Amino acid sequence: MSVPATMRALQQTSLDGPQDMRLITDAPVPSPGRGEVLVRVAAAGVNFADLSKAHGTFRDGPKPPYRAGFEAAGEVVAVGEAVTGPPPGTRVIGVGDGAFAKYLVLPAAAAMPVPAGWSAEQALGLVVNWPTALAALKPLGRVRAGETVVVPAAAGATGQAAVTLAKHYGATVVATAAPGKHETVRALGADHVLDSRDGDLAAEVRRLTGGAGADLVLESAGGAAFAASLAAAKPVTGRVVVYGLAGGEASLTNWELVYRHQVHVIGLNIGTLIQAAPGIFGEVMGELAALVAAGVVPPARPVTYDLADGPQALAELAARATVGKLALLP
Repeated sequence: MSVPATMRALQQTSLDGPQDMRLITDAPVPSPGRGEVLVRVAAAGVNFADLSKAHGTFRDGPKPPYRAGFEAAGEVVAVGEAVTGPPPGTRVIGVGDGAFAKYLVLPAAAAMPVPAGWSAEQALGLVVNWPTALAALKPLGRVRAGETVVVPAAAGATGQAAVTLAKHYGATVVATAAPGKHETVRALGADHVLDSRDGDLAAEVRRLTGGAGADLVLESAGGAAFAASLAAAKPVTGRVVVYGLAGGEASLTNWELVYRHQVHVIGLNIGTLIQAAPGIFGEVMGELAALVAAGVVPPARPVTYDLADGPQALAELAARATVGKLALLP
């Protein structure tokens, strides 16, 4: 397959935010090294981690200038040494640095085939949002049928995945979202949808659970909402899985754990899970593949933007003005 020498790509030029992301039209196309494949990107996923990197709050994040983005789906067009698959022509999705571009290098072993019958664009989320939601619910959150699960930010890509999966596993779902997004969340099967911008989350959850509190809270809001998530969990047996901090950092002291929030607090970073517990991650991906085959996990229907509009997409994501998955088309 013919591969050009240069391509379009988005470059982050500072750590002051995505407004300093610039489109370059003559970026060199990377070459796959040993154990790598080169992918012609059909669509790149936009995630909160892209915002964290652009603001310099992502731990050990890249230093500017750097090629932005990390999630993409497309077609393998070249392979490096010692690669036995996937061969050129295979449609894959994966995670690699510099995904906001026309071409991306991925480790061959981590290039996941796009499900049969799906477009590359529809596969976005299968290596970021769905594994995060599934890991938070099952191996870490230990969800069981009949339990109550709270999903803040339920209209986002990971939130929607969490609502869908929690209902599949037989949980009662209490979701939060801005009022204009409530119908989207209800359509996923949420039993109760609360206004994320108004009211006392803990009080509402206790009202809905007869004073008991939630068995599991999936916390990604961060900031002032973090304390509300802790207070919404059932004392002693309640679990709070923290997988994001979209609203900023929040602290928790040992005094609070002993005297105020007697709950299980579990941190989840999907990259660390892959590296530190590959067996658990393998189980997550195996179960996810089965859920795709069973039709529980549907194809994505992302809101798409041209690659040049990446800063706008990220600004809208930061403003909580979006619903579901966002994608850039290079």
